[in-house]
Amino acid sequence: MMGNLKPLEIILIIAVILLLFGAKKLPDMARSLGKSARILKSEAKAMKKDDEPAPTTDTVADQVPQQPAAARTIQAAPGDVTSSRPVNEAKPTTQS
Repeated sequence: MMGNLKPLEIILIIAVILLLFGAKKLPDMARSLGKSARILKSEAKAMKKDDEPAPTTDTVADQVPQQPAAARTIQAAPGDVTSSRPVNEAKPTTQS
């Protein structure tokens, strides 16, 4: 379907998008879409890395002592420190 679009139809679609959202909001929307894509890509890489089997050779196990796993943090876009959060965060308890 997308391969059958003519140049005039593409221009018409772009014009409708500009009218609906306005020229001021389009860069912000594109920026947030890019951030979301980067986060999705990094999480997909982390999931693939988690699925890989750990090395089971005895020599590696003897040389490296086992350490407790650190809490993994979901990474936000560069410079956006407000949206990064721990994955297994304990809920705070309120005392009256």
